[in-house]
Amino acid sequence: MIQQNIYIEHIDLVFKNSFINFSKDANLSGIKEIMFKNIFWENTFLNWINILLVEFKEALPKVILNKKSFSLSFEIVDNLQISNLNQEWLKKSGPTDVLSFPIISKYDLKNNLNFIELGDIFLSLEIAIKQSIEYNVTIEYEVLWLASHGFLHLLGWDHQDQNQLENMLKIQEYLISKSNLDYLN
Repeated sequence: MIQQNIYIEHIDLVFKNSFINFSKDANLSGIKEIMFKNIFWENTFLNWINILLVEFKEALPKVILNKKSFSLSFEIVDNLQISNLNQEWLKKSGPTDVLSFPIISKYDLKNNLNFIELGDIFLSLEIAIKQSIEYNVTIEYEVLWLASHGFLHLLGWDHQDQNQLENMLKIQEYLISKSNLDYLN
């Protein structure tokens, strides 16, 4: 039997950069402008979903496996916005680096559409900047790290224990390594 590799050719992405409204005091001198472009994120998420479908198929929810198209939203926000989301939806106070709101449900198994909505990712650029300094990586790398973490949550990965967390972090590293971006480190 010949194994078929399914490649997704299109991903619908709603990308919003709320960081453009931030104060002039924000230190953005080190980040490449490409990180604020819709096409960059479309290509990145498309690349990641294809890697996952080919190399981590068994770890994906079955509802995803035969879809031809995906949709998600991704927004770069400030600490105030992510704090508000964290409080409203998770009942936690204060900012966090990334929030994911997956919407895949058991009911998606019943519909026979070629398309599936994955959910929403919100990333605090302020925290990403601080963490890039703390971990001695570029801002771009940290943003990709957080985006990949949020993306994996949309696809059902979780980290209820240390083993799950370590597995998820390894997959994040792998996805980023396959991004072929020279300026990450």
